Amino acid sequence: MKDLQEIRKDIDVIDQKIVDLYKERMNLTSEVACYKIATGKKVLDRERELSKLKVLEALADSDFTKHGIRELFEQIMSTSRKKQYQLLTSCGKIEDLGFEEVPSLRMEGIRVVYQGVEGAYTHQALASYFGEETECFHVDTWRDAMEAIKNDAADYAVLPFENSSAGIVAENYDLLREYGFHIVGEQKIKIDHCLLGLPGVGFEDIRKVYSHPQALAQCSKFLEAHREWEILPAKNTAMAAKKVEEDGDPTQAAIASSMTAQLYGLQMLAEGIQNNSMNETRFIIVSRKNEYVTGAGKISICVQLKHESGALYHALGHFIYNGLNMTSIESRPIQGRNWEYQFFIDFDGNLKDAAVQNALRGLKEETLDLKIFGNY
Repeated sequence: MKDLQEIRKDIDVIDQKIVDLYKERMNLTSEVACYKIATGKKVLDRERELSKLKVLEALADSDFTKHGIRELFEQIMSTSRKKQYQLLTSCGKIEDLGFEEVPSLRMEGIRVVYQGVEGAYTHQALASYFGEETECFHVDTWRDAMEAIKNDAADYAVLPFENSSAGIVAENYDLLREYGFHIVGEQKIKIDHCLLGLPGVGFEDIRKVYSHPQALAQCSKFLEAHREWEILPAKNTAMAAKKVEEDGDPTQAAIASSMTAQLYGLQMLAEGIQNNSMNETRFIIVSRKNEYVTGAGKISICVQLKHESGALYHALGHFIYNGLNMTSIESRPIQGRNWEYQFFIDFDGNLKDAAVQNALRGLKEETLDLKIFGNY
């Protein structure tokens, strides 16, 4: 039996040969890219790759080696494509992504829509982002807010997108995809939930608690300690508080903000009842305009992938290869296609960055569909 150090020396020799051959192959990739630039031919030639993989697999002497060879050369081919995308960008072959860079968003003479009623967390996010004097109006549902933009009744909509404790607001992900509008900004709000009741009531009087399902989820530990209460959903935390005030029923309580207690004349029975003391919600600013502010540093996209092994792995490779920091990924079912999914991805970058353009070019060519929601 050979000594371990001798085996490792033999491996080092082989590795050096592999590196030299890899460098040689990448040089040929540059020649391929030049040809495709000159002829306008697409980088991805899936039929050619599949044919080549079958030939290479046939050289294997076992199933294990066969799988290994396929995985190795799929990665080599993937890296080759990424280099070609970089060369296309460096040669000035930049695709129009359909977005206009602007120095700032229009803030004067605008109307902003939000779901809920005055005092809702969304209303607070709106005031924080646009200012308290901004002309705004509220609607019953998130879809109504999107319709307001569609019908030019509003310039912007403010929508909750993600909570640090309860996760994504799935419906708004779906609505964003459905309407095709764009994210032009975001606002984070610290969420401090309170239990609110009519003046003079106590814990022993409460029988029903109303709030938005997300808020109820964020206060699950507190509610678990009061199983005698009936937990009921509301469209919005502020709407729950308003209901308690309007019904005048001392057995009802709402989970909402301290601001709503003041607005609707309610008593705070308990403060800070959320599970996470650092509870925070991210709200997005939505517009039908496809524009982004100079210096924007976050990009949101949605991709649909082929329903095949390795599809997500290869898609994520575009972020790794181009040195982009992916900050979030969420999957949502594709309507009408059981067990197939679209992926919502956030990553750091600006649409003018070469690395971003390389990654988006690769994703556009290698996925079924790519939608850029915004740079903000």
